[in-house]
Amino acid sequence: MADEKKMSTKYDPQQVEPGRYEEWLQKGLFKPNGDTKAKPYSIVIPPPNVTGKLHLGHAWDTTLQDMLIRQKRMQGYDVLWLPGMDHAGIATQAKVEGHLREKGITRYDLGRDKFVDEVWDWVHEYGDIIHQQWAKLGISVDYSRERFTLDEGLSKAVRKVFVELYKKGLIYRGEYIINWDPQARTALSDIEVIHQDDQGAFYHVKYPFIDPEVTFNGKHYIEIATTRPETMFGDVAVAVNPDDARYKDLVGREVLLPLQGRHLPIIADPYVDKDFGTGMVKITPAHDPNDFQVGNRHNLKRINTMNEDATMNENAGKYQGLDRFAARKAMVADLAQEGYLLRTDPIVHSVGHSERTGVQVEARLSTQWFVKMKPLAATALKNQKGSDRVNFVPERFEHTFTQWMDNVHDWVISRQLWWGHRIPAWYNKTTGETYVGMEAPADPENWQQDSDVLDTWFSSALWPFSTMGWPDTDAPDFKRYFPTNTLVTGYDIIFFWVSRMIFQSLEFTGRRPFKHVLIHGLIRDEQGRKMSKSLGNGIDPMEVIKKYGADALRWFLSTGSTPGQDVRFSYSKMDAAWNFINKIWNASRFAIMNLGPQTTATMPTGGQRDLADRWILSRLNETVKDVTRLFDDFEFGEAGRLLYNFIWNDLCDWYIEMSKEVLNGTDATAIANKQQALAYVFEQTLKLMHPIMPFVTEELWQQLPHVGESIVTAAYPVEHAELADAAAVAQMSRLIDLIRSVRNIRAEVNAPLSSPIDVVIKTTDQQTQTIFENNREYIERFVHPKALTIAAEVTAPALAMSAIITGAEIYVPLAELIDLNEEIKRMEKEAAKLQSEVTRADKKLGNERFVQNAPEKVVAEQKAKRTDYTNKLAAAKQRITELKANL
Repeated sequence: MADEKKMSTKYDPQQVEPGRYEEWLQKGLFKPNGDTKAKPYSIVIPPPNVTGKLHLGHAWDTTLQDMLIRQKRMQGYDVLWLPGMDHAGIATQAKVEGHLREKGITRYDLGRDKFVDEVWDWVHEYGDIIHQQWAKLGISVDYSRERFTLDEGLSKAVRKVFVELYKKGLIYRGEYIINWDPQARTALSDIEVIHQDDQGAFYHVKYPFIDPEVTFNGKHYIEIATTRPETMFGDVAVAVNPDDARYKDLVGREVLLPLQGRHLPIIADPYVDKDFGTGMVKITPAHDPNDFQVGNRHNLKRINTMNEDATMNENAGKYQGLDRFAARKAMVADLAQEGYLLRTDPIVHSVGHSERTGVQVEARLSTQWFVKMKPLAATALKNQKGSDRVNFVPERFEHTFTQWMDNVHDWVISRQLWWGHRIPAWYNKTTGETYVGMEAPADPENWQQDSDVLDTWFSSALWPFSTMGWPDTDAPDFKRYFPTNTLVTGYDIIFFWVSRMIFQSLEFTGRRPFKHVLIHGLIRDEQGRKMSKSLGNGIDPMEVIKKYGADALRWFLSTGSTPGQDVRFSYSKMDAAWNFINKIWNASRFAIMNLGPQTTATMPTGGQRDLADRWILSRLNETVKDVTRLFDDFEFGEAGRLLYNFIWNDLCDWYIEMSKEVLNGTDATAIANKQQALAYVFEQTLKLMHPIMPFVTEELWQQLPHVGESIVTAAYPVEHAELADAAAVAQMSRLIDLIRSVRNIRAEVNAPLSSPIDVVIKTTDQQTQTIFENNREYIERFVHPKALTIAAEVTAPALAMSAIITGAEIYVPLAELIDLNEEIKRMEKEAAKLQSEVTRADKKLGNERFVQNAPEKVVAEQKAKRTDYTNKLAAAKQRITELKANL
């Protein structure tokens, strides 16, 4: 036996986890096994942004991936889990600029090169922090293949994709209205804009007719409502719907632009909704995307009134230099003073804000680079109908993907930043000619490179194949591990990232980037609120690990929800997770302390195994089969439930307790058999748990008999047909029912286990009689009877509490504690429950569709249930009759 002092009686993660990860790395256990005959399995990590520390969402995401990777590695796959980080253009630049602002410095003070050096310092600092957090979580990535979206290989892939799309006419440069972040001073794509409700107003303004003879509704002006009077100096027309009979005589007339004096034509365009407001709108092509389209159709001038930082420019007249909101206030005051302001109506309206800086976004006329999306989206949608489709888990998220692809807009990919991939385009200083290529022109002195960088998502869209060595299609990793098997990510970036990886991969490799996309939800607080800085309800996963250990956090994250659903974090759930690991710890400790020096972890074969051994081996076998299936279906919550029930109930509450009887006995053969079964069951159970709880399972596995240097590369449990033992499961089920029933009776009358009581068991079939007789010692150990009677022919004691189980009736004579009226009520309640079960079974079996269409086995099981419940109901009614006779 092992020395009991070696293992604490209480699980302490701080004694188990430190140093283990470094040991795994040192041994190179996370690298692919190099077996060319093994089936490859690969995942690329969704690269975290190098903008700060990881949050609980990252911990969830990486835990799910690690579970898949660890299981596949143990199953003998040639596994690659490739790590990396994203340079996160605008997010990282915003962080660094904020950091510099605290020192009173701007990027312009430093210049581009020195600013980029500052960002690299930030990247190295926070990259190291992320590595430390990955280590704490225990994620088994191959660091020798780690990538960064700005490294040389990925930069080459980015240039290749840009150049190829440009040559195909799918990348173009043009002047369009784009979303503009005036703080970061860069363009944003539509999905980088977060809409939120803001307080605002409709300002109703007079636009007088130029011709003093023209009136409308008896007035010498028309009424225009706007939420953004600061853009008025960019007005170039007023539009009405061509089918609006109210205004047909006004089309072609001109009105005066208040405060500025320009003449604006009244035009007709179907864009105008004649049923909204007055049915007349001002057209400002440089400041509104819809107005931009109207301006194109009518060949209208585009007048931009704002600078990059959202201050007013020279086109704003006397308001030049004012911030946009200060200009609004000043212009409204002037409109009122000069008699143009009719009224102001306060409103709450949805306004776009920058996802990164939080400032209100401007619609701004700008020259940008775009990807033409319709052809790429069409290819992606077509691919979903073929054999190389991407499988979304849960399936409903495929609709999110296809809906976005169906309604996709051209993607603005240029960003006015200094941090990121420079756009590989150069402009001739003399001729203005544009050159796009993998390398700079041969005569660089005559060319000026585009100062913009590419949208971060442009490079991360290539992540599954650029990290594998593409564009070198002969790269060993690309040939071996691409397409990847599974992507794990949250539902909030299906638009941002998942969709773009799919269409870019199809365009450049001809294959899907991954077979499955496992979508998880968001982590919320106990009240169901999204975690955010403003609410102050965020949880640092490293603090949770410090208190409970990584394994407890991983257990909670992996088993707390079903695919696609959000999960609520709570410390009570973390307490429960730690408690479960403590249960595993002490159960394993019992096994370790009770094994002989000759015990191995091999599967028990031959010999006489007792009922408890046959039962636990069969239950283990069933658990292995079901957990493997559930992992394959990504049903980790259900897998966790089965593992919990097997370990807590079957293994700890029943099997270990039953083992003590043998281990404390004198039969050497029986003890050796029990030790063999214990060692095998615990070794297999730890392997099943390892993908979820890597640290504690390694610690315990190392102390059990085992083969190999680490559980990380040990063989995952597989189903063994020879261990399936339906008879043992059925027999043990009856024993457990019996023991539970007597314990429940004890609890009901407050008779503790220490007080012996008589137990009378009336068996109703020979099989049950044999089971109970053969396992009398278990019954006596668990129910502690003063006298135990097991027989088919017994007279039911009048003053006894009773229970009815399959194959037997149980009586516990407790004359001094029994209230016959209360016992009759209790039995009547039990009879009512049994009656409802019989009725339910009758209804199911009376359904012809069920009987005809359900598998034969299912129908047979339902019939057996009905027979069992019917027998129990008859026995309950008989007992009620007997009790009433004694009143």
